[in-house]
Amino acid sequence: MNAASRTDGRDNCKGCSADVKVTDEQMARLWAKLGELPPEDLAEDGIYAQRLALCRDCPSLQYGTTCRHCGCLVAWKARLSRSRCPQPGVSRW
Repeated sequence: MNAASRTDGRDNCKGCSADVKVTDEQMARLWAKLGELPPEDLAEDGIYAQRLALCRDCPSLQYGTTCRHCGCLVAWKARLSRSRCPQPGVSRW
């Protein structure tokens, strides 16, 4: 059975078998990993907030957490200083 035809009530990504709805516990583990990165790898708080607001307003945001274009968690991607918006054509940030 492929992920798109699951009948167990879970929402799965077409390209993988992982559940695409991220729990608070999973996000806490990811945020802990961010703390291990050098500060220069993280976007400044104002830039992060601006990027995240643009992502939350984007029609390509799925499940409130995931970018349709790259499959990334937007809260994570927006926090990394060297990240770019993956929207084809014109980047949102």
